Amino acid sequence: MDFSPQDKARRHRSIEIRQIDQSVQPALAQFFEMIAQTGLTTHFHPHAMSREEAAQIAEYQGPDLYYALLLADEILGYGMLRGWDEGYAIPSLGIVIAPKTQGLGLGRMFMHFLHAAARQRGATKVRLKVYADNQPALALYRQLGYEFIDKEAEQWVGYLDL
Repeated sequence: MDFSPQDKARRHRSIEIRQIDQSVQPALAQFFEMIAQTGLTTHFHPHAMSREEAAQIAEYQGPDLYYALLLADEILGYGMLRGWDEGYAIPSLGIVIAPKTQGLGLGRMFMHFLHAAARQRGATKVRLKVYADNQPALALYRQLGYEFIDKEAEQWVGYLDL
């Protein structure tokens, strides 16, 4: 993996996971635009990847959870647990990692965090959807213990007992 000089200078800083609020809204807007430009919306499209959506999520005050995986002021990953707003007992988990940092174990770490956040909120299970051609994600989810028993259109639906 080849990092830019700016990336190398920030490597000494800690990676952190923060609940999304107004303080990370500009970085989230940039992250969403990058996700859209790199074509990751082919596999990750829970909502629009736009500045407007970033602003709405930054202002959100409900039971669903939205998190950013940060290194300094740059978002490297975005994760969410949604469905509590609509009254579902089992939240849907969504995650996307910046292409330049995929394969470094950040997705696995972020998934463990999201599982803990769901447990803390009282969930006994989580669900997610993944396209069958997204082999790296499918392999990770299976390694984490997800069972894929249902299919919705072109996506597998996986469940994990917490």
